Amino acid sequence: MLPNPREEEKLDPRVKRTRGLILQSFESLLAEKGFESISVQDVTDKAQVNRATFYAHFPDKYALLDYTIQKAFMAEIEKRTLNVCSYSEDNLRNLILAVVEFLSRVHTGCAQPHQQFESLIEGTIKKQIFDLLSYWLRKSKVPTEIPATVASWAIYGLASHYSHMKKRPALEKFVDEAYPLVAVNLEQFA
Repeated sequence: MLPNPREEEKLDPRVKRTRGLILQSFESLLAEKGFESISVQDVTDKAQVNRATFYAHFPDKYALLDYTIQKAFMAEIEKRTLNVCSYSEDNLRNLILAVVEFLSRVHTGCAQPHQQFESLIEGTIKKQIFDLLSYWLRKSKVPTEIPATVASWAIYGLASHYSHMKKRPALEKFVDEAYPLVAVNLEQFA
């Protein structure tokens, strides 16, 4: 079971320190050689912890990747205070901007992005976008699962497209063009 960020605040400082070492090592290895090439042994060697310690925190490297992406993306959302807002045009624009910037950084910071790596990231981020949109639309009198799903996929898809472009337009211009494509799915529920 992956640690819950709220539960993490209550953890013993030694546990936090060890988890931090594992995360730092993993992120460093991602930049050096890419996800597929990384083994649990690589992470434990770099972090200077034993394998049993690693497995006390994470069941495998996939859970570690999921946790790393969740934590980094949530930090991006919290930095922009989008996690405590409600739906508005500005907040939706900021969410699209946050996802585009985050994915662009992930693709730039990883040595060899690979299809499996991309799929794992996609699932994690789309789930967090969905959860955030559902939170924003919670006061709606009608079911919002389908619009939140469509908007999550649209935001992620647009951000992925941008992050893979060879010649990228200005970020603000791209967000301005993407915004109406996403907003049309949500405005009637806000």
